[in-house]
Amino acid sequence: MNGHHLILGTLVDFLTGETINDTHDERFRQKIARMLITDLGYDKEDINPGPDLLVKADNKKAVIKIDFVIKAHKKVCMIIRYGPGSLVTRYRAALAVSRVFTSYQIPVVVVTNGIKADIMNGSSGKITGAGLESIPDKEKLIQIEVENTFDQISEKQAEMESRIIYSFEVDGCCPCDNNIIKL
Repeated sequence: MNGHHLILGTLVDFLTGETINDTHDERFRQKIARMLITDLGYDKEDINPGPDLLVKADNKKAVIKIDFVIKAHKKVCMIIRYGPGSLVTRYRAALAVSRVFTSYQIPVVVVTNGIKADIMNGSSGKITGAGLESIPDKEKLIQIEVENTFDQISEKQAEMESRIIYSFEVDGCCPCDNNIIKL
Protein backbone atom coordinates (compact mmCIF):
# COMPACT_ATOMS: atom_id res chain seq x y z
CA MET A 1 0.00 0.00 0.00
CA ASN A 2 1.69 3.20 -1.16
CA GLY A 3 -0.91 5.73 0.04
CA HIS A 4 0.26 9.31 -0.35
CA HIS A 5 3.98 8.49 -0.55
CA LEU A 6 5.31 9.32 -4.00
CA ILE A 7 7.33 6.40 -5.38
CA LEU A 8 9.84 7.72 -7.90
CA GLY A 9 11.11 4.32 -8.98
CA THR A 10 13.79 2.27 -7.26
CA LEU A 11 17.32 2.87 -6.04
CA VAL A 12 20.13 0.81 -4.62
CA ASP A 13 20.65 1.34 -0.90
CA PHE A 14 24.13 2.77 -0.31
CA LEU A 15 24.78 0.71 2.82
CA THR A 16 23.08 -2.62 2.09
CA GLY A 17 23.15 -2.84 -1.71
CA GLU A 18 19.45 -3.78 -1.70
CA THR A 19 17.03 -2.37 -4.25
CA ILE A 20 14.43 -0.24 -2.47
CA ASN A 21 11.69 2.25 -3.33
CA ASP A 22 12.97 5.67 -4.33
CA THR A 23 11.05 8.28 -2.32
CA HIS A 24 11.86 11.78 -1.19
CA ASP A 25 12.40 10.49 2.37
CA GLU A 26 14.65 7.68 1.16
CA ARG A 27 16.77 10.14 -0.81
CA PHE A 28 17.47 12.03 2.42
CA ARG A 29 18.32 8.77 4.23
CA GLN A 30 20.75 7.89 1.43
CA LYS A 31 22.32 11.34 1.69
CA ILE A 32 22.85 10.78 5.43
CA ALA A 33 24.31 7.30 4.83
CA ARG A 34 26.80 8.65 2.28
CA MET A 35 27.77 11.48 4.62
CA LEU A 36 28.44 9.01 7.46
CA ILE A 37 30.84 7.03 5.26
CA THR A 38 32.46 9.63 3.03
CA ASP A 39 32.58 12.69 5.30
CA LEU A 40 32.56 11.31 8.85
CA GLY A 41 34.82 8.30 8.43
CA TYR A 42 32.49 5.50 9.49
CA ASP A 43 32.78 2.04 7.99
CA LYS A 44 29.64 0.33 6.72
CA GLU A 45 30.11 -2.23 9.50
CA ASP A 46 29.76 0.57 12.10
CA ILE A 47 26.24 1.39 10.91
CA ASN A 48 23.08 -0.64 11.35
CA PRO A 49 20.54 0.85 8.93
CA GLY A 50 16.87 0.43 9.72
CA PRO A 51 16.86 -2.01 12.64
CA ASP A 52 13.49 -2.88 14.15
CA LEU A 53 12.43 -1.81 17.63
CA LEU A 54 9.49 -3.40 19.41
CA VAL A 55 7.52 -0.82 21.43
CA LYS A 56 4.62 -1.42 23.80
CA ALA A 57 1.93 0.52 25.57
CA ASP A 58 -0.16 -1.75 27.77
CA ASN A 59 -1.47 -4.48 25.46
CA LYS A 60 -0.65 -2.55 22.28
CA LYS A 61 2.51 -3.46 20.39
CA ALA A 62 4.21 -2.19 17.28
CA VAL A 63 7.52 -2.43 15.50
CA ILE A 64 9.18 0.76 14.31
CA LYS A 65 12.36 1.21 12.33
CA ILE A 66 15.29 3.24 13.60
CA ASP A 67 17.00 4.99 10.68
CA PHE A 68 20.63 4.52 11.76
CA VAL A 69 22.24 2.89 14.79
CA ILE A 70 25.98 3.51 15.00
CA LYS A 71 28.57 1.68 17.07
CA ALA A 72 31.97 2.71 18.32
CA HIS A 73 33.92 -0.44 19.08
CA LYS A 74 31.14 -2.81 20.17
CA LYS A 75 28.81 -0.35 21.92
CA VAL A 76 25.90 1.50 20.34
CA CYS A 77 26.88 5.15 20.84
CA MET A 78 24.63 7.06 18.45
CA ILE A 79 21.20 6.83 16.88
CA ILE A 80 19.99 8.97 14.02
CA ARG A 81 16.27 9.55 13.55
CA TYR A 82 15.17 11.03 10.25
CA GLY A 83 11.80 12.64 9.68
CA PRO A 84 10.56 15.41 7.41
CA GLY A 85 9.60 18.76 8.87
CA SER A 86 10.22 20.15 12.33
CA LEU A 87 13.05 18.73 14.41
CA VAL A 88 11.74 19.89 17.79
CA THR A 89 8.67 17.68 17.53
CA ARG A 90 10.92 14.62 17.25
CA TYR A 91 13.18 15.22 20.26
CA ARG A 92 11.24 13.36 22.94
CA ALA A 93 10.56 10.24 20.89
CA ALA A 94 14.20 10.09 19.77
CA LEU A 95 15.40 10.37 23.37
CA ALA A 96 12.99 7.59 24.31
CA VAL A 97 14.46 5.38 21.56
CA SER A 98 17.93 6.03 23.01
CA ARG A 99 16.67 4.58 26.30
CA VAL A 100 14.91 1.52 24.88
CA PHE A 101 17.03 0.30 21.97
CA THR A 102 19.69 -1.13 24.30
CA SER A 103 19.77 -1.83 28.03
CA TYR A 104 21.90 1.29 28.56
CA GLN A 105 21.60 4.99 27.75
CA ILE A 106 22.88 5.67 24.23
CA PRO A 107 24.99 8.84 24.57
CA VAL A 108 24.35 10.62 21.24
CA VAL A 109 20.94 11.22 19.70
CA VAL A 110 20.61 12.91 16.31
CA VAL A 111 17.32 14.20 14.94
CA THR A 112 17.38 15.33 11.32
CA ASN A 113 15.14 16.20 8.42
CA GLY A 114 18.03 15.68 6.00
CA ILE A 115 18.68 19.41 5.74
CA LYS A 116 19.01 20.39 9.39
CA ALA A 117 20.10 18.32 12.37
CA ASP A 118 20.14 18.69 16.12
CA ILE A 119 22.50 16.60 18.19
CA MET A 120 21.45 15.81 21.76
CA ASN A 121 23.06 14.32 24.81
CA GLY A 122 21.07 11.13 25.40
CA SER A 123 21.15 11.42 29.18
CA SER A 124 20.20 15.07 29.58
CA GLY A 125 18.38 15.78 26.32
CA LYS A 126 20.42 18.98 25.96
CA ILE A 127 21.35 20.13 22.48
CA THR A 128 25.10 19.70 21.98
CA GLY A 129 25.27 20.70 18.33
CA ALA A 130 23.24 21.90 15.38
CA GLY A 131 23.62 21.19 11.69
CA LEU A 132 24.57 18.08 9.75
CA GLU A 133 28.22 19.15 10.10
CA SER A 134 27.88 18.76 13.91
CA ILE A 135 27.16 15.03 13.76
CA PRO A 136 30.14 13.39 15.51
CA ASP A 137 32.64 11.73 13.21
CA LYS A 138 34.00 8.27 13.95
CA GLU A 139 36.99 9.57 15.89
CA LYS A 140 34.80 11.77 18.10
CA LEU A 141 32.31 8.93 18.69
CA ILE A 142 35.14 6.64 19.80
CA GLN A 143 36.20 9.35 22.26
CA ILE A 144 32.61 9.61 23.51
CA GLU A 145 32.49 5.82 23.91
CA VAL A 146 35.68 5.81 26.00
CA GLU A 147 34.46 8.66 28.25
CA ASN A 148 30.88 7.42 28.71
CA THR A 149 29.55 5.39 31.65
CA PHE A 150 26.67 3.77 29.70
CA ASP A 151 24.21 3.94 32.59
CA GLN A 152 21.74 1.07 32.69
CA ILE A 153 18.08 1.84 32.02
CA SER A 154 15.73 0.40 34.61
CA GLU A 155 12.91 -1.88 33.52
CA LYS A 156 10.36 0.70 34.75
CA GLN A 157 11.99 3.55 32.80
CA ALA A 158 12.23 1.39 29.67
CA GLU A 159 8.51 0.64 29.99
CA MET A 160 7.66 4.34 30.28
CA GLU A 161 9.97 5.30 27.39
CA SER A 162 8.37 2.59 25.24
CA ARG A 163 4.96 4.16 25.93
CA ILE A 164 6.31 7.54 24.83
CA ILE A 165 7.60 6.06 21.59
CA TYR A 166 4.28 4.33 20.98
CA SER A 167 2.30 7.54 21.52
CA PHE A 168 4.60 9.68 19.34
CA GLU A 169 5.38 7.21 16.58
CA VAL A 170 2.49 4.74 16.37
CA ASP A 171 -0.74 6.39 17.57
CA GLY A 172 -2.11 8.40 14.70
CA CYS A 173 0.54 7.26 12.22
CA CYS A 174 -0.35 7.21 8.56
CA PRO A 175 -1.80 3.81 7.56
CA CYS A 176 0.50 3.76 4.55
CA ASP A 177 3.67 4.21 6.61
CA ASN A 178 5.60 1.00 6.00
CA ASN A 179 8.16 1.85 8.73
CA ILE A 180 5.58 1.05 11.43
CA ILE A 181 3.91 -2.31 11.88
CA LYS A 182 1.12 -2.57 14.43
CA LEU A 183 0.98 -6.00 16.02
